[in-house]
Amino acid sequence: MRDRVAAAVVGREHELDMLLAAVAAGRDVLLEGPPGTSKTTLLHAITDAWGIPLQFVEGNADLTPSRLIGHHNPARVLREDYSPDNFVAGPLIEAMRSGGFLYVEEFNRTPEDTVNTLLTAMAERRIAVPRVGIVAARPTFRVVASMNPYDNVGTTRLSTSVYDRLCRIAIGYQDDAAERAIVVRRTGIDSDRAIADAVALTRATREREDIWQGSSVRGAIDLVLLINQLAAIRDVVLPQADSVSPPRGLPESYTSIVLDAMHVALSGRIHLDETVDATPESVLHEIWQDHFLLEPAAAEPG
Repeated sequence: MRDRVAAAVVGREHELDMLLAAVAAGRDVLLEGPPGTSKTTLLHAITDAWGIPLQFVEGNADLTPSRLIGHHNPARVLREDYSPDNFVAGPLIEAMRSGGFLYVEEFNRTPEDTVNTLLTAMAERRIAVPRVGIVAARPTFRVVASMNPYDNVGTTRLSTSVYDRLCRIAIGYQDDAAERAIVVRRTGIDSDRAIADAVALTRATREREDIWQGSSVRGAIDLVLLINQLAAIRDVVLPQADSVSPPRGLPESYTSIVLDAMHVALSGRIHLDETVDATPESVLHEIWQDHFLLEPAAAEPG
């Protein structure tokens, strides 16, 4: 089963082993890492291999206990009064009854009373629903939560009682080779040059001091797709050079397309430091210059 799961994920062997070990041991898990680091992909691969459902919910102020657990159908209540038959199960009850995974994204945005409801289900593996009765979880039921450690807007600090009930796995960005493989798989574009440039430019957004959070590999995926479409619109042939770095001898018609695509694909995905007096577009232009002008010049012989 481990091999089947690994076939659906690019890289992530270490994280996959830890996550599989945790859920196979019957533990609930907290995945902590920035967006676009394959957390959802890992869970889809595991639940598909096990043949169990994955119930997805997004943690936010609207995720109340009733939305998580479920509610009685108002129209049927008026006609028939309260009964278990007119109860509409929420994602938590669905996951418990089916033995699936409940995946709570942005866990640290979830209201405290909703988190407490989850803690009860995690600790007891059962929950009491008014006018329905006790709902017991099947053995494969797991709660898997995720959170972005770099995001502090609209988030709350999780209590020690929450951490005490979860196994924590830290997930970071993958290396450039893995990210190129992800972009190839998701886009199907056959230009090695465009894929190498898109991944290098996206990764550069994570290394600058004036950017407190850069783009995930999703930015590189969109960047390649936009480069491909702009090339078709402007009748530009994408370079087929195999070289990854540095990018030498590339036509201006191609590099200008990359810059335009960067502004669309990456400007909303980078978050500048509050002390920086610049726009996302100007910072991206500097990254573009470093990649296509400065790096090739610095790598010239002599």
